[in-house]
Amino acid sequence: MTEYGRGPGSEPWHPEDPLYGDQGWGGQQPPHGQSQYGGQQQPHPHDPYAQQPPQPQAHDPYAQQQHYQQQPGYGVPQDPYEQAPQQPQQPQYDNSGWGTGQQPAAMPYDAQPADPYAGGQGGYGETHDHYGTPEAYPPPQPPGRREAVPQQAPAQTPDWDPEVQPEETHPFFTGADDDRDGRDKDADDEYDDDPRESRRGSRGGNERRGKGKKKSRSGCACLVVSLVLVGGLGGVGYFGYSYWKDKFGAAPDYAGSGSGSVEVEIPKGAFGYDIGNILKKQGVVKSVDAFVSAQNENPKGKSIQAGVYLLHEKMSAAEAVKMMVDPKSQNLLVIPEGYRNVAIYEMVDKKLGLKKGTTKGIAKSDASDLGLPDWASNNKDIKDPLEGFLYPAAYPVTKETKPEAILKKMVSRSNEEYDKLDLEGTAKKYKLDGPWQVLTVASLVQAEGLTHDDFRKMAEVVYNRLKPDNVVTNRKLQFDSAFNYLKNQSKIKISSNEIKTNPDPYNTYYHPGLPPGPISNPGDEALRATLSPTGNGWMFFISLDGKKTQFTKTAAEHEKLNDKFKEQHGLE
Repeated sequence: MTEYGRGPGSEPWHPEDPLYGDQGWGGQQPPHGQSQYGGQQQPHPHDPYAQQPPQPQAHDPYAQQQHYQQQPGYGVPQDPYEQAPQQPQQPQYDNSGWGTGQQPAAMPYDAQPADPYAGGQGGYGETHDHYGTPEAYPPPQPPGRREAVPQQAPAQTPDWDPEVQPEETHPFFTGADDDRDGRDKDADDEYDDDPRESRRGSRGGNERRGKGKKKSRSGCACLVVSLVLVGGLGGVGYFGYSYWKDKFGAAPDYAGSGSGSVEVEIPKGAFGYDIGNILKKQGVVKSVDAFVSAQNENPKGKSIQAGVYLLHEKMSAAEAVKMMVDPKSQNLLVIPEGYRNVAIYEMVDKKLGLKKGTTKGIAKSDASDLGLPDWASNNKDIKDPLEGFLYPAAYPVTKETKPEAILKKMVSRSNEEYDKLDLEGTAKKYKLDGPWQVLTVASLVQAEGLTHDDFRKMAEVVYNRLKPDNVVTNRKLQFDSAFNYLKNQSKIKISSNEIKTNPDPYNTYYHPGLPPGPISNPGDEALRATLSPTGNGWMFFISLDGKKTQFTKTAAEHEKLNDKFKEQHGLE
């Protein structure tokens, strides 16, 4: 029971009229003191509207329900289907809850008002709760929620048990065949013999036939559904795994160090994915992602430079990276600092498997086509116009590389490096004849010096001896390295008589000033030392053991060291 629509007093249950007892909401209220049921005037001990002030009642739904269940002054109706007469009533209002418009039920004069919260112990006996039985009508609703319904018989007990699941009757699960023409002959004969079955029609036949096949057909149907579900889940799982593997799984890769030999050239400016693509096309690695991953995992992976590498076919990406960071695996032509051109030509012939002298002949015949700068000298006394322009570096080569191609790379590299230096400014500062002579000084410094400190002191010696006021050597450099160049030798085997009488332009003991051109290919340190020499007044130098260079400022100091050198090497 809810607290909606309940005021003081009860509305008796009547089976024929569900709206019975609603006079307080829509009908006339009987005169004061008159019973709603018998029409008799009932004396009331006191008038609650005239003698007592309104007393508010607490809205306790549980207390009100108890109040409805046991009301004093009423007995149980003898005939539940006997309808009490209804009389029009005037709407009345009370002050307890929301009102029904009814007066409290009449009580005997000598009776005390019943306590609605006392559980029905008011002296009138207990009344039955007509709303609590299964056949009772539902309790009346508030006026705003109520809707008139046709008169009907009391609710019947439902003919189904909520605890029992209904039997499935769909033909797919019961095995019933909707095709009436699908009966077997025996079943049709049976129905023809029994008129009751004929009247029952195909439905009865289907029910009887379905009993024999219901179980098996239901099992088959479940099996089909299960197979479809399993197949669908399997397909989804397979494609999901494939997608995950493609997106998040390990990249395809070979195993091991591979076999065979593959020559791979990595161009300048190539990085991770570029290198990986080249290796994949050459058949070295299986995928670009595998190579990039291996390169990132290797601490030296980012140090891979342009060049030609000798690798293997079908090797793991990790092994490929390991070989590429090892200089031994690179197929490079390495030109050391200070090498002369004649030595470099021999190296190219050997690297490319050419006949000795092949590269030297091409250099002599194609010198003007190899990219020399405009400031290169074309002096007829120059022994090799490419001297000083085969820049010391590592050059990638393959079996198909041509001598002229590698020479062009060397000249191009030297131009790039020389453009970084202020050769023009240095020439003006030290009163030289352009960048060509600065390059010649650098080649002398490279050939004579041993360390970076030596290079700067050696450059100062050159500049001091070239000064016009040099009366100690009369502007003669007197470098043994220049004389060895014209002799195409490395060891110093020069007699005093020979160096004083040989008129070759490269003999700096005989001719003042610089030789016609460079005598070697200087490296970066020698070049920069030439641009920034010391200023301590060094004029002489000598190395007694070939490991350490000693510098002096006076001729007397130098002569003492020179005598010692001749004595150690057996020179006159």
